[in-house]
Amino acid sequence: MLKASQISGGYGEKDVVKNVSFELQKQEILGILGPNGSGKTTLMKMISGLLPCRSGDVSYKDQPLSAYSPKQLAREIAVLPQLHSHAFDYTVRETVSMGRYPHQKGMFAPWKSDDEKAVTEAMQQTGVAEFESQSIQDLSGGERQRVFLAQALAQEPKLLLLDEPTNHLDLSYQKQLLDLLKEWTDTHELTVISIFHDLNIASLYCDRLLLLHEGETVQLAEPGHVMNKETVERVYRARVHTQSHPELPKPQVTLLPNHGHQAPCEITKDHFTITPDHVHMQAPQSLKTLSSAVIGAGLGWYHHFVNRHVPMDYECDDSYQDMVQYANRNGFKAADTVGMMTAVKVEDVVIREYEENGLSVVIAITAGVGNAVDVSLSHERDRQATIGTINSWVFINGKLSDEAFIQAMMTATEAKVKALQNADVKDPLTGTLATGTSTDSALVAATQHGPFIQYAGSITPLGKLIGKGVVECTTEAIDIYRERKRT
Repeated sequence: MLKASQISGGYGEKDVVKNVSFELQKQEILGILGPNGSGKTTLMKMISGLLPCRSGDVSYKDQPLSAYSPKQLAREIAVLPQLHSHAFDYTVRETVSMGRYPHQKGMFAPWKSDDEKAVTEAMQQTGVAEFESQSIQDLSGGERQRVFLAQALAQEPKLLLLDEPTNHLDLSYQKQLLDLLKEWTDTHELTVISIFHDLNIASLYCDRLLLLHEGETVQLAEPGHVMNKETVERVYRARVHTQSHPELPKPQVTLLPNHGHQAPCEITKDHFTITPDHVHMQAPQSLKTLSSAVIGAGLGWYHHFVNRHVPMDYECDDSYQDMVQYANRNGFKAADTVGMMTAVKVEDVVIREYEENGLSVVIAITAGVGNAVDVSLSHERDRQATIGTINSWVFINGKLSDEAFIQAMMTATEAKVKALQNADVKDPLTGTLATGTSTDSALVAATQHGPFIQYAGSITPLGKLIGKGVVECTTEAIDIYRERKRT
């Protein structure tokens, strides 16, 4: 569709853009990224024909831009620049209607049904129809941005060039606008080139990204290849962390500031409070946590850790909301809490501290094995799971890598299984050794201060400490549970 071949250019004698090449694919959204001064807007002016190339060339549908008259080009390409000046007091409808000019033939061409349909659809889909009679001068910056996007869409272009289209828009309208553009690439065969400052939004909506630095191409590829930690840090000169979006296979970037680091802290048994209703560990500050809890599941930062007792006949249509309400009632603030449930007596919790080779951990275990399960034969079961649960907590005084969190969870799980084998806990339905219970839960939390721990597998120093602690505490908790059952 549009092809840029080794184009260079700028202002005066200085080349701002240097030897940039790309070929646009039909119905794709291509995002242009780069720090301030990297040549994004200059490149956009060159590919729109507003600024001539000093070298190289830009072609559209296999013809150079110079082969098109301004009106011919406007029927194919619409441009929405970053800033607008408004010399006339037009209404919103009049402003949007100007987008139909390239389709008019002659100075006094009649207004046709196609024109009316295009204007009305563009206003409705950009959410500006409700103030179509208002003056453009009376609108906010975000509302004006949407009006000018409607004008560009009313033009019914095949190629839309946008310079920071989400500028001035709040989060809701950013999403609506970009969802609309994504939809139009399918329904209207629209192709889009857009400049973005927000890397995460660009990653979510663009098919490919062109990353510029000092006027030159750093990379042109899919977001997953462009937005890697090393490249982003080198180009933007900032510390970042990259991770996957929770719902899409798209990378997201988190800025890592140099301020706001938490003061060092150490978790000990003294931070635990035990009541007949729950075990509560309140950390001196938020801990980075990986868990399978009812609330606070996944990876996050939490301040409160609650293991709540529920009756054996506990039934609830929405255990998540029930746990949220419980946490809030008890002053734990659900958004800052990891919350688990167990039917065993929480007063029987086993809490121990372990320290070796400069590493220290705190292990807390509650265990009920009446609903023990052999996972290798669980596919043969048709009985509803009963309440019981082994809840395993591992608190680490150290700074863990992401892989160490996962490995620590694996090590703790392996240790729990070994404790069940040592205690000869069997699945009551199959008569074979159990590997857990039907409702087990676990967490690993770290202070993220102290020694850096890259790995936590079973033979690492941290893994050995976790393995020993979880086996011992789980074994003791099972013994306490069995003794209580006998009495």
